[in-house]
Amino acid sequence: MTVRSSTASPWPDLPSGPLGTPSPDLVRRLAQAPMELATMPSGDRVPMIVRYEDVRAVLASPASSRNLRAPGLPRMVSGTALEDDSSALINQDPPEHTRYRRIMQGTFTPRHIERWRPRAAAIANELIDAAGREFDLVADFALPLPARVICEMLGVPMDRFEQFRGWTEVFLSTSEASAEARGEGFAAFMAYAGELIAEHRARPGDDLIDLLIEARDEEDRLSEAELTHMVFTLIMAGHETTASIIIRGAFRLLCHPEQYARLTARHELLESAVEEILRCEGPGGNGLLRMITEDVELSSGVIPKGSVVLPNPTGANHDPSAFDDSLRFDIQRFAGTAPNPHLAFGHGPHYCLGANLARMELQEAFRALVTRLPTLRAQEDLSTLRWTDDGLIYRPLRLPVKGG
Repeated sequence: MTVRSSTASPWPDLPSGPLGTPSPDLVRRLAQAPMELATMPSGDRVPMIVRYEDVRAVLASPASSRNLRAPGLPRMVSGTALEDDSSALINQDPPEHTRYRRIMQGTFTPRHIERWRPRAAAIANELIDAAGREFDLVADFALPLPARVICEMLGVPMDRFEQFRGWTEVFLSTSEASAEARGEGFAAFMAYAGELIAEHRARPGDDLIDLLIEARDEEDRLSEAELTHMVFTLIMAGHETTASIIIRGAFRLLCHPEQYARLTARHELLESAVEEILRCEGPGGNGLLRMITEDVELSSGVIPKGSVVLPNPTGANHDPSAFDDSLRFDIQRFAGTAPNPHLAFGHGPHYCLGANLARMELQEAFRALVTRLPTLRAQEDLSTLRWTDDGLIYRPLRLPVKGG
């Protein structure tokens, strides 16, 4: 990935604020222009929905479709993209989507995910042991932790990790020059997912792919294409998006050392801290496009039938009408009270299927950091760090730290 300063981003009219904070233009949009056009990395322009109430309404509306495959529709990126894949769960609408989720609903329950918590905690501590006192939190901790967890959960050999990490980076790229490479990477990634499923059918075990193969609703099972796409999604989302939130969350805590110190002293704040990191730093991008199939009335106005819009969870998560002092990072924001109602995992029918897994990994990542490295601090001026600028996931490229 190419990189620039922390004010760069792949969104032409949404440059990041200082230290990776929300774009000043996003702040302006929340106050004055909640449905104004925004330029996608592809160059296409669509209305961007930013207010919390409106984003929730669009995500929950039955008139909000993820079928964006008709010729001529606006696109997030140029060339082959996730929107082109009709078998992917994230691109399906009811009744196909309802069926898919119904079959899958038992696979990602807290009970199934909790069995992996001890292993996630052990991996986090192993990585800290191996890193030493001075290390790059990105390369030595945040990237390998979710990668190793998802590899073990899926029964994927770790010696293949660098290969599918490369495929993921190409597929999430927004660069027009990589459009052909993105298509090739997607095909290779899907072929590998198919190989994994075939291996598990031949030698069944008890990992996550085996649960997916056995998942059913009465006699209805996932098709081979659906299985392959779910494995692909888990590998891609299971390491890159989770890693980006670990990176951005650690960066944000280092920007607020008093809050890191508070967390080291009060581990009971860990769950609240993770939810605030998700609110402020997740999902690391600006959301996914939606096609509106009937007029939808929002507090900010009416979206006409046939429109393609971008409901932006980052905007919603910083809306002052939903969160007091919404630009302030506060690990105690919802400690001991109602759950943090952020939209980092979405809302409505497409609420993230892997939310329980992501939460567990984030909790164990930050538990290991504050327990093992209570004096963690940055080794470089945080304002000078370079951030990725050609991907749908936006994060620091490096984060040199010193702990003890």
